[in-house]
Amino acid sequence: MSEPKPPTPTTPTAGDTYKGWLFKWTNYIKGYQRRWFVLSNGLLSYYRSQAEMGHTCRGTINLATANIAVEDSCNFVVSNGGAQTYHLKASSEVERQRWITALELAKAKAVRMQDESDDSGDEFCVVAPVSGQGAGSHNSEIQSTLRTLSSKVEDLTTCNDLIVKHGSALQRSLSELEALRVGAEMGEKIRQVTERATLFRITSNAMINACRDFLSIAQMHSKRWQKALQTERDQRIRLEETLEQLAKQHNHLERAFRGATVLPPSLSNPNLSIKSGISGKGDASDEDDDNEFFDAMEDPTGFITVPADPKYHRRSGSNVSGISSEMGTDDTSFDELSLASNSESLPPLELEPVRQRRTRIPDKPNYYLNLWSIMKNCIGKELSKIPMPVNFNEPLSMLQRLSEDLEYYELLDKAAKCHNSLEQMCYVAAFTVSSYSTTVHRTGKPFNPLLGETFELDRIRESGYRSLCEQVSHHPPAAAHHAFSEKGWTLRQEITLASKFRGKYLSIMPLGSIQCIFDKSNNQYSWKKVTTTVHNIIVGKLWIDQSGEIDVVNHKTGDRCHLKFAPYSYFSRDVPRKVTGVVTDKDGKAHYVLSGTWDEKMEFSRIMQSSKGENGTEGKQRTVYQTLKPKEIWRKNPLPDGAENMYYFSSLALTLNELEEGVAPTDSRRRPDQRLMEEGRWDEANAEKQRLEEKQRSTRREREKDAVKAAATPEEADAHEAGTTASEVSDESKYRFMVFLGEEVLLGVLCVAILRKR
Repeated sequence: MSEPKPPTPTTPTAGDTYKGWLFKWTNYIKGYQRRWFVLSNGLLSYYRSQAEMGHTCRGTINLATANIAVEDSCNFVVSNGGAQTYHLKASSEVERQRWITALELAKAKAVRMQDESDDSGDEFCVVAPVSGQGAGSHNSEIQSTLRTLSSKVEDLTTCNDLIVKHGSALQRSLSELEALRVGAEMGEKIRQVTERATLFRITSNAMINACRDFLSIAQMHSKRWQKALQTERDQRIRLEETLEQLAKQHNHLERAFRGATVLPPSLSNPNLSIKSGISGKGDASDEDDDNEFFDAMEDPTGFITVPADPKYHRRSGSNVSGISSEMGTDDTSFDELSLASNSESLPPLELEPVRQRRTRIPDKPNYYLNLWSIMKNCIGKELSKIPMPVNFNEPLSMLQRLSEDLEYYELLDKAAKCHNSLEQMCYVAAFTVSSYSTTVHRTGKPFNPLLGETFELDRIRESGYRSLCEQVSHHPPAAAHHAFSEKGWTLRQEITLASKFRGKYLSIMPLGSIQCIFDKSNNQYSWKKVTTTVHNIIVGKLWIDQSGEIDVVNHKTGDRCHLKFAPYSYFSRDVPRKVTGVVTDKDGKAHYVLSGTWDEKMEFSRIMQSSKGENGTEGKQRTVYQTLKPKEIWRKNPLPDGAENMYYFSSLALTLNELEEGVAPTDSRRRPDQRLMEEGRWDEANAEKQRLEEKQRSTRREREKDAVKAAATPEEADAHEAGTTASEVSDESKYRFMVFLGEEVLLGVLCVAILRKR
């Protein structure tokens, strides 16, 4: 293996490159293969050999957005967030450190160059566009000024280095002069001190002159730039005023044309004339809001949304250009004014905080997981008795994870104020999407609850709701959740889990339904959860995706919202984690379109007209919806500071395991193994977790013996059978990432975990 040239400790220039041989992981059949890597201009590329450099590049990663992680003495990983990941191995620790240093320097330079290019783009975009020779001369003048300032800064840096150098030499000479005795050497030392003092004075004068030049140039051009900026601002204001006048003239002409073509038939009816006059006032008042639209968007759910014609804001039920239209005019406008009027129907609740909730938990420790010792301890044991360490967990139980669905309870509060069921459906649909926003970074599995374990979340005085969860069955696992709010809604769900383990990924399929009931309207909604997939089980960084479809149904009115969670695809042009949906009434007529992502935000837009469009990619005819400008209905709350060191918990999740007085003895906050893990005492948590599992197994055996004894009489047998349906099995021996796995999959997970650490 050829020894690459070690990188210099200083930041390399734009032309510096770093080359050398590294071993790259390919697959489990070929393992690590020797490849020629080239680091140049912030890009890391590799080839099979040096001869390929001229014609064939096997892969490239932009270091500006890449993560560099060291695994052990020779191995390290370069990844750009999941799409490309290089698992590399050097021949020695020294060579690995050289590559890490070179990569870090190149990454810092690439990030700095990207920021500078963005800043320069922002500066140039402020300058007004001029044409022809004026634009070129203006840009060249700016470039010349920037080059002059840069050269002056370099002169200042050089002078500063010389001052430090000569100042140190002068100090040493003075020290030597003080140590000398008066004699023959005195004259020579004095001459040296004089020369060095002269050099120091010359350098200082040069520094002062360079500072004076830099300051004068900066002041001169600063005044010119300020004047140019003020001119651009004045021009922008004038343009805005001109555009506003043009828009008003356009609207005036449009109304005049509409009045000339529509009003004559209505002149015979004075009532229609009065109504048209009233609508004309509405046009003038709603002018700014009604003329805002959004761009066309292609949607994977089989429909396309385009901006609606302005006339559909005030007219209804027309057939334009022979297209059969479906007008959503029977429901009210979905805006803030409607919600404000709805809020008057409910008396305001005065909520006061009970206590100051915590905002931090102990940082997650970086403990090394020795999987070989786990395998060694598993020899000779039954699979149901193999304990899984807490290293795979997060310090919350599954019941507390269910309670996290209420983080955006405000959506249900707003839904309870709606008079229109279709508007209410939009808020309920946004609430279903918001429950997945906390899973994007949460790859650790929660603790599997013990049979009979509960969790109570009382936020009556703070947020107006109270929630209670209980583990009602352990094999198969099942939990019941009930929540109610003083704002007039009730939420309940019963959840059990199924899974499919495919080696590279793990699919988690929640079973059971969720119901939401609003007291005022008596509307009852129900829906089910989508499939959660954990990717890169064998190799790479774990990441989570949500995919599938949800049908939110209003059982009272027949309204329906069909949501589609698009699975992540490397070749898709859509944004990742995309969610789209359409709200329809009982007759199937569409009224609202929802779009967004399940990890960031959701928007809705009112449908004004629908028609059949062209065929899609699969030959199906897609529906074209003409909609108004979308409005934001939900946005994810930012994570707390330092969330990456606190299991990526949200603000609500940080408070779920906080100790509180008056909770039940079976509450999840009182679990000792979970509490020890949160405090960072993982060894003690593992021992306590194993003790609880063994206690569950002994209790199960006693219950089975009682069931056998009671089998003599049918009545007692039926009673004991009902008590043993929730068999207590090992907590983590059959669970990985919140799901039930078979015994044969457990060994696979252990082997996979070992391979990930190799």
